[in-house]
Amino acid sequence: MTRAGVTKAGVDEAKAAMRAIFPETPLQLNEHLSRRYGADIWLKREDLSPVRSYKIRGAFNFLRKAIAAGASGKTFVCASAGNHAQGFAFVCRHFNIPGVVFMPVTTPQQKIDKTRMFGGEFITIRLIGDIFDQCYAAARAHVEETAGVMVPPFDDADIIEGQATVASEILEQLPDGVAPDLIVLPVGGGGLSSGVTGYLADRTTPERFVFTEPAGAPSLKRSLEAGQPVTLAKLDNFVDGAAVARIGDLNFDALKHFSPDQVLLLPENAICVTITDMLNVEGVVLEPAGALSITALETLGREALAGKTVICVVSGGNFDFERLPDVKERAMRHSGRKKYFVLRLAQRPGALRDFLNLLGPEDDIARFEYLKKSARNFGSILIGIETTRPENFSQLVERFEAAGMGYQDITENDILASLII
Repeated sequence: MTRAGVTKAGVDEAKAAMRAIFPETPLQLNEHLSRRYGADIWLKREDLSPVRSYKIRGAFNFLRKAIAAGASGKTFVCASAGNHAQGFAFVCRHFNIPGVVFMPVTTPQQKIDKTRMFGGEFITIRLIGDIFDQCYAAARAHVEETAGVMVPPFDDADIIEGQATVASEILEQLPDGVAPDLIVLPVGGGGLSSGVTGYLADRTTPERFVFTEPAGAPSLKRSLEAGQPVTLAKLDNFVDGAAVARIGDLNFDALKHFSPDQVLLLPENAICVTITDMLNVEGVVLEPAGALSITALETLGREALAGKTVICVVSGGNFDFERLPDVKERAMRHSGRKKYFVLRLAQRPGALRDFLNLLGPEDDIARFEYLKKSARNFGSILIGIETTRPENFSQLVERFEAAGMGYQDITENDILASLII
C-alpha cells in the first residue's frame, strides 16, 4: 500500500507515538445531522485536539522523525498564521526544542497569543511582511542562514503520514461491522486528504471519497481538471484554513487519480450557515475550514445520503469570535433571510410612512441609510431587511411593484455590496 509514501506500519507507529501528547480525537454519531439527512452521519472531531485542529499530527510526526535522525541541535522553523503554527509550537514545547514561527504582520493578535501560549519559552515569533508570501520567503531565508530545518504545512511525506493517523483512528473507532459509504474530506494544501486516502487505499474504493473546497480557493479541483498542479491567480481568503493557491506537489501526486467531479466547491456563505447552525443547535464551535465537510452534506442532498454511513472529518475549531457578526450576516444572506435594497423614495411628507406600511409582520429593518440627501424630488436609500422566512421577500417585492416604488436588489451584487454595505 503506497500513496504519497503512506504505509499502514508507518502510520500506526506514528499514531502510537502520538499518544504521548494527546489521546485520539472522538468519532461521534451526530443525531441532529443524521435525522436531517436520513443517514448515519459520523463526525471525526479534530477540533477537539489540544490545538483544536489536526495540524498537530503532521507537526508531531515530522519533528519526531527529524529528532530521531539527529536534528535535535538545530532550530526548527515554520511559516504560518494559523493552525500549522499552533501545532508546531505545541510540539516544540513537548520535545523541548527551539522553534521559530514566521507570521505576517497582519496576523490577528489572538492567533499570535495562542501560538505563544502553546510554545511557551521554546517559541520565537517573528512578524514579517504584509502577506504570507513575504513571510514564507523570510522563513526560508532564515533556514538557509542558520542551517535550520523547515517544517512545511502539507507538502512533505512525514507531514502526510502524520495526518493519515486520522484514518487509522477512524477504522478503530467505527463499530464492528460498520463501513463508511462516504468519507468527506476538507482540502487546503492536501496534507489531510492525501494522508487519509493513502491509508485507506486498499480498504475502500476511490469513489467513496468526497473532497470539499471553498468556492474561492479551488486548488485541487482546478489541478485535477488540468492534470497537474495549478497556481490560482485569485484567492478568497475567507476560509483561511483551506485557502491555498497551489496544492502541494506530493499531495497532488497522491490525489491525481480522483475525478474532478468528486471535488465539491462550496460557497463561503453556505459555510457560514453551517457554522451558525452547529453553534446554535449543537454548541460546537467550528472555524470555516472545519465546517467544509458538514456543509457538503447539503450539496449532496438527503436523497443521495439516505440510509448511508457518512464520515465527515471536522478539521478545526479555531474560530475568532470577532468574525461572528460577519458570519451571521453571510449565513442570513445565503439562506435568503436577509436582503439589501436601494430604494428610490419620493422626497415628500409621508413617503417614509408609506414605505413602512409595505413591510410584512415578520420583516425587520436592520439598516437604513440615505445615500443622496441633495435630491429635490427623490432620494436613494440603502435598506437592509431581515425576515424569518425567505418567501417573505417575494411578497415584499410584489408590494414594492404594486406601489410603483423603484428598487434594486443589491444583495448578490458583489461590487455594489462591497462599496456600500
